[in-house]
Amino acid sequence: MRAIDTNILARFYVEDEQDKEAAKQRQIARRVMEHTPALFVPKTVVLELEWVMRGFYEFAPSAIADALENLLGLPNVTVEDHPSVAAAVGHLRRGLDFADALHLAASRGCTELLTFDRRRFAARARRLGLKPACTVPALPLRKERTSR
Repeated sequence: MRAIDTNILARFYVEDEQDKEAAKQRQIARRVMEHTPALFVPKTVVLELEWVMRGFYEFAPSAIADALENLLGLPNVTVEDHPSVAAAVGHLRRGLDFADALHLAASRGCTELLTFDRRRFAARARRLGLKPACTVPALPLRKERTSR
């Protein structure tokens, strides 16, 4: 089995007509993706691919979700922690940031996920009814100093 990096996947899923080097690399990436019998994709690579597609190429969340679902369905590709990545793609489709969605999905065996991201992460996860609960920890009251 061969592992692949983000740049292989980016070239496979993104057609960057402005970059001549990318066009050459795209042909190679297609050959790798279509003709290598067993490929492994770390979930960190999936996370970085989403960031590249969203942050650099400005793809819409639905287009990113389509690409990631395609990746998850390729018969020669094993994606690390497939269930978490698949759940995160579903959460992305429902409006959650992909990184937050992946953190939450990977925490599925926990009772809650603690965050200070009250508005974007915790509120959206709560509104969507996602599990585990996404909780903002309360700040402790100031304790008076005690002398020893």
